[in-house]
Amino acid sequence: MTRVTSRLLAIVFLLLFPAAIFAQSTIVCFGDSLTAGYGAEAGHSYPDSLQKLLDSHGYHYRVINKGVSGDTTKDGVARLPEIIALHPQIAVVEFGGNDGLRGLPITSTRTNLDQIVTTLQKAGIKVALAGITLPPDYGPDYIHDVNQTYTMAAQKFHVPLLPFLLDHVYGVPGAMQQDGIHATAKGNVMVAENVFALIRPMLKK
Repeated sequence: MTRVTSRLLAIVFLLLFPAAIFAQSTIVCFGDSLTAGYGAEAGHSYPDSLQKLLDSHGYHYRVINKGVSGDTTKDGVARLPEIIALHPQIAVVEFGGNDGLRGLPITSTRTNLDQIVTTLQKAGIKVALAGITLPPDYGPDYIHDVNQTYTMAAQKFHVPLLPFLLDHVYGVPGAMQQDGIHATAKGNVMVAENVFALIRPMLKK
């Protein structure tokens, strides 16, 4: 086989099977401001730190940050075609915080989150779910319902769950911004460690 023929075959393969190639190499972090890295310096979101962790452990994945500040689960549903078009192997889904802060009906949040997970799974994308909780002034009943939303979805769709994205981050000096909601650059490094532990069983070298 000549060098020219080999190159032509490689080009044909790339044209015919782009989804398979992307699926082996891409992780999408799909969520709201906590994913986007709101308030932290550019290049210091948790997906940025996750990329560094993957690289340092010898995993060859490209991390794409698809966090949009202010997004609710309804917005996440609307953005699903954009995520599917990237053909990721794994999607780390983090939504619901803005639903809770706005006091939106828990039934709507659960329906939207279910649609996000099922749509991604039907597209052949592995899903990891990251949850969030609310400040105490939202009341124990509503907070309980928000927390249970992620547990229910994880059990229903058999996906790995990080119950609280900011676990071992919230309350740590220097890890949270003054708003008490978003992580600092230091905190996002810790968030990335949480997410890395969550998805590591799903990774391939």
